[in-house]
Amino acid sequence: MKKYTDEELRKRLTPEEYEVTQHAATERPFTGKYDQWWDDGIFVDVVSGEPLFSSTDKYDAGCGWPSFTKSIDDSNVQRHVDHSLGMTRTEVTSKDSGSHLGHLFTDGPVDKGGLRYCINSASMRFVPKNELAHEGYSEYLTLFTS
Repeated sequence: MKKYTDEELRKRLTPEEYEVTQHAATERPFTGKYDQWWDDGIFVDVVSGEPLFSSTDKYDAGCGWPSFTKSIDDSNVQRHVDHSLGMTRTEVTSKDSGSHLGHLFTDGPVDKGGLRYCINSASMRFVPKNELAHEGYSEYLTLFTS
């Protein structure tokens, strides 16, 4: 993965994408593009393009941010202890770029493993199922076969 300078990131990303991915900001609840997004496809890191989450694992947690029961590949998503805001949480970042994505909680659907990846829309880009092959993500088409 190409490492971008701060100046390059500021040019490539919107101000919100930059603040979320580079400074662990959080978008306001219920304002993110992907909170109520239900199309088939995958969500990739807005900085690196790393595959992060599939729409097949997305659900409405009612929290105001896109929520997923698991990542596409756990090796692409790193977990870190976060003591900010006077509490202990698990921060989730993208492996290659180090982008802040959101947080991981243990209050997800029990029948799906009990995890809730609470992710900022601003940290992701959506790749529709019908564009996966064109964009170099054809290996993920199998997520959408019956």
